[in-house]
Amino acid sequence: MLKGIRSRLIVYITIVLLLIVLLLEGVFIVAVHYYYLGTAMETLNSRAVTSATFFNKYLEGYSIHDRARYILENLSPEESSKVEVLNMDGIVIINSFGFSTSEQISTPDVKTALAGGKGTYQSLTPVNGERIMAVSLPLREAGANIGVLRYSVSTEPLYSVIFRIVMNAVWVGLLVVLFGFVLSLIIAKRIVGPIRQLTSVAKEMATGNLGAKATKHHDDEIGTLAVTLNYMSEELLRSEKIKYDFISSVTHELRTPLTSIKGWGETLLMGDLSDKKETLQGLEVMTGETDRLIGLVEDLLDFSKFQAGEITVELQPYDLRGLLEDLLLQFRYRGQNKQIRLYAEFPDQPLPVNGDFNRLKQVLVNLLDNAFKFTPADGEVRITAAEQDGLIIVTVQDNGEGIEAEDLEKLGTKFFKGKSRQSGSGLGLAICKEIIGLHGGRLRFESELTKGTSAIIELPLYRL
Repeated sequence: MLKGIRSRLIVYITIVLLLIVLLLEGVFIVAVHYYYLGTAMETLNSRAVTSATFFNKYLEGYSIHDRARYILENLSPEESSKVEVLNMDGIVIINSFGFSTSEQISTPDVKTALAGGKGTYQSLTPVNGERIMAVSLPLREAGANIGVLRYSVSTEPLYSVIFRIVMNAVWVGLLVVLFGFVLSLIIAKRIVGPIRQLTSVAKEMATGNLGAKATKHHDDEIGTLAVTLNYMSEELLRSEKIKYDFISSVTHELRTPLTSIKGWGETLLMGDLSDKKETLQGLEVMTGETDRLIGLVEDLLDFSKFQAGEITVELQPYDLRGLLEDLLLQFRYRGQNKQIRLYAEFPDQPLPVNGDFNRLKQVLVNLLDNAFKFTPADGEVRITAAEQDGLIIVTVQDNGEGIEAEDLEKLGTKFFKGKSRQSGSGLGLAICKEIIGLHGGRLRFESELTKGTSAIIELPLYRL
């Protein structure tokens, strides 16, 4: 079993090289075989045809035996082929060595020549101790066959040359495979090395060392993976920081009202309960701080549902204008207490939406609460609603401190509180975005530093 990428790469590259070398070696061996044996056969065929044509043309009237002697006497001293003259029974009358062997030859080339055609023959297995190739042509007299002229040559020297060439090619092929194997080791190391380093970094991150960084070696897929891993590390570190900031913030948010409640509780226990003004003041503070705790706990409960994907809405059609007018009455008293002017602008016609009344109220209360929280005394908050392009658009605008551009993009993400020192868990807007998203709408923000912020809700218009 090849468990590692490195092992598989080495094996696969070696197998591919081996197959390529085997294929090329096979083609080369076949080409060499055909080249040497084909050239020899072509030369032998040329000599045989030339001789047979000459003897058939100029030895008319000669018997087969006379022709045999003439052929033997006129052979070139440099002739390396074995020349034989056979009668119509395939028996050797005479050969180029001057012997009459009375040997009967029945190879395919002789049979073809006896039938009047040109025959060729090449033995793949040794005949009488050696492999040969032969060309046979008919000797004619007045158009009739009277014998056979046969040229033959031993192919053993050619096979020896071919064998040496093949062995050299095999050695070259083995060297190529060996070189390919070494090259595969280098390639596998260059590929697997960065992967192992990425694996090591991932293991460190898994054990809690989120500061571990991967090294980018090349601008390839592995390099991109290293960059992605580093980006993930930075995001995890950022998330961890946000989480710790959130825990610190929530702890502070819980401690402040609890401290206040406890302080007033001890004051009332140790004080004079007959002092109605002090008692009412203490109870009022304790009630307000309790409301803060309830709001924080509700945010935490909603956030846990948000994380688990369990926030649900019960949609039903109703006029959003009624909800806005109720909230206007609710927050107008708060505005008077904080010396903040509250303005509203609603159309006369209905604003029908298909939504969850309680969830949309939760969103609007959160947005209005933030607007009042970040608006200074003598400031103003505006809430407007209108129908536009098939959408119901509700805008909550304040003229408070505003938000920096770099923080505006992150507004509405979980745990994010920005640079404001105002109290809050950093969860409210994230939950609001989720709720509006479940209604098929969108919550977005516009802001300019020192001039104020606008929270804009876009909800699909419900067609009556």
